[in-house]
Amino acid sequence: MVGQPGLIPWFAEMPTLPYWTCNARSEDISQKLTYKDPWRYGKRGIIPAFSFEGPCWETGRNVWWRLWRADGKPWGLTGLWNTLTDEASGDIHESHIMVTINADAHPLLAGMHMPDSNLGPNRRGNRSVITVSREGVYPWLYWMIEGALHLLRLKPAEHFDAVVRR
Repeated sequence: MVGQPGLIPWFAEMPTLPYWTCNARSEDISQKLTYKDPWRYGKRGIIPAFSFEGPCWETGRNVWWRLWRADGKPWGLTGLWNTLTDEASGDIHESHIMVTINADAHPLLAGMHMPDSNLGPNRRGNRSVITVSREGVYPWLYWMIEGALHLLRLKPAEHFDAVVRR
């Protein structure tokens, strides 16, 4: 995907935002004002990656991990994109965001991201990016919403290799 990370929504008055929008929660992507139009209009994209990094909080402190496909092949991270045209200058600003999903029940990814202490011990609120293999790229980019929805899930733990980033 091209453009700056952090989705600039259609209602933005300028291409820089006072808040960071690097992840869109898949569970409410069709309702949130910032994401619902790119989702509804099929502005889905793939962020190519051999790996991704995330903070692991299993020890109670932030330890960064790097994760990649166990078979060493590349995958894509699901994303949304948007374009904003500055009315005053005519400049076009492209931006994108990664789509994430709850990872509380995943044996590997459940420890990623800081848990939300307000949710209680069985609902940590941990998130993960959603990876797509080569076979999932076409459905994610071109299928109708109902078809793309089936890709909003985590791969089993055996699909990942991980190491503490040093």
